[in-house]
Amino acid sequence: MTAIPLLPELTARAEGIAHTRTPACSCEASGTLADRPDGTVVRHADTVAKAHAPDADATELTRRLALASRHPDVLLPPLDSVPADLHGRLVTFWPYGSPVDPDDPDAAPWEAVGTLLALLHRTPVPEAAPVMRGPLKAARAVAGLRAVGDHPAVAPVRDAWVTLPAWARAEAPMPQPAALCHGDLHLGQLVRTPGASWRLIDVDDLGAGTPAWDLGRPAAWFACGLLAPQEWGRFLDAYRAAGGPALDAAEDPWAVLDVPARALTVQTAARTVTKAVADGRPLDEVDHALIDACRRIAAVPAELAHESTK
Repeated sequence: MTAIPLLPELTARAEGIAHTRTPACSCEASGTLADRPDGTVVRHADTVAKAHAPDADATELTRRLALASRHPDVLLPPLDSVPADLHGRLVTFWPYGSPVDPDDPDAAPWEAVGTLLALLHRTPVPEAAPVMRGPLKAARAVAGLRAVGDHPAVAPVRDAWVTLPAWARAEAPMPQPAALCHGDLHLGQLVRTPGASWRLIDVDDLGAGTPAWDLGRPAAWFACGLLAPQEWGRFLDAYRAAGGPALDAAEDPWAVLDVPARALTVQTAARTVTKAVADGRPLDEVDHALIDACRRIAAVPAELAHESTK
């Protein structure tokens, strides 16, 4: 059976919704924002259409859309409450928001990220909330190393992975109490709509889980030397000031963040090795920093990790 091209029809859907929302549409502001196996995103004027991963679950995605609709002060609300179907792919529609400028890292809104996360984590978790998928995505990233073969960077990543507790490898339930978590936080998950403040986007991994996971990627960047101490401090201070429950009154944030930071370091390293091999390029400076961090993680026995993060 011949595959039906997804991108042209997704683009047409976005255009149709945009023209319904705004008859005087500025059609010039259109294009493909992302086109990956796990998601294709297109924009037409003030409307964004996203085709989710082929294995996305309709029931869980609908629950995640409902959560975003209920909390528009934290999460960008969708335009529809139920995903559409496009040749077997689930599609959702969203208002367009301006992303963080990747060419101006000094302007990154770390205070907004910390505040939004704290507000999300303080939101009551409904009984029907799906499970936050962060550890599952990390496990899938490590499993993806099978396609890489005997690349020398594979062993340090796998060695680091096996030192993590079972919950961080998606082999056991996450520690309680659960909070409403984003599941895949990074600066690319932040947009600002006209006349509004920053909002979190991408609900694919949203759900009930360990809130420290959402702080894990910035913690990992800081530990690997990829995030400056001043920015890390701004992020943590904002999260604490907004009453973020992941840290509570802990004087040492690493008592809580150690395992999530390790897990997300390993996940990021696995992804970057897989992508470098697929692109046929050598590892760059950032890639090597992540692999070196995996070596350090593997050198510390799992039983020496903080008891509170097991």
